[in-house]
Amino acid sequence: MKCQAVIDIVEKLAPKRLAEEWDNPGLLVGSPQQEIKKVMVCLDVSLEVVEYAISQQADMLIAHHPMIFRGLKKIRTDLYDGRMLSLLLQHNMAVYAAHTNLDAAKGGVNDVLAAKIGLRDVVSFLPVENYPEESMGRIGMLPEPVTLKAFAQRVKKALNAEFVRVVQANDKMIQKVALCSGAGADFIGQAAFKGADVYLTGDVKYHDAQRAVQQNINLVDGGHFPTEFPVVEALAAYLRENMAKAKRPAEIITDTVSRDFFKVI
Repeated sequence: MKCQAVIDIVEKLAPKRLAEEWDNPGLLVGSPQQEIKKVMVCLDVSLEVVEYAISQQADMLIAHHPMIFRGLKKIRTDLYDGRMLSLLLQHNMAVYAAHTNLDAAKGGVNDVLAAKIGLRDVVSFLPVENYPEESMGRIGMLPEPVTLKAFAQRVKKALNAEFVRVVQANDKMIQKVALCSGAGADFIGQAAFKGADVYLTGDVKYHDAQRAVQQNINLVDGGHFPTEFPVVEALAAYLRENMAKAKRPAEIITDTVSRDFFKVI
């Protein structure tokens, strides 16, 4: 099938209109007209991922994080990014990214995260500008109240994370959960305002934790990678289902080589 046909299926789930202005989703390498027989879904386009995709004879990468954000001033093939681009071009491999549009999409990154940790009655959290029916996060309810420690352990197990970090601002039992996958510490205040017992996100800094305590909301930092990586398999399943409906023959595989950068020693 044509690369554009694959893109159309992805953008049915995650329309580019939902992306933030600063973002750079879309086809980043390749041609809409090139033939695609095998697609690999990944979170990041890294040298390791590209080499694995080559070994699997993939024709296209669909990533969450765009590998290109700003204008390139040089392509040095002796350096990391240049080497990666060189390999992609040598092997005629297309690269497409669905980033903040996939975060906001119904059935996208945040819905997958909410389902992973078992939330019910999930509603929008951070409406997308000009599209109030779409949201950059989610709020939902646990089936029953649990302690903060039990909730953190639940997140760690569900996301297969090596560790999670906890900021305890109060002794409340946890039932109403606000979340934003990846790096959502900017929205701690909104989570507190909406009455969440805890806010789940990643990339929390010291002063973010301090702000949470000041606003009396508990935090669980599940990590950037663990809170987003589950979308890889979910997006692959979506592609398989929709390609089957359209009677398209492309094979879909997933990244099995990437790991969280952070380890506990």
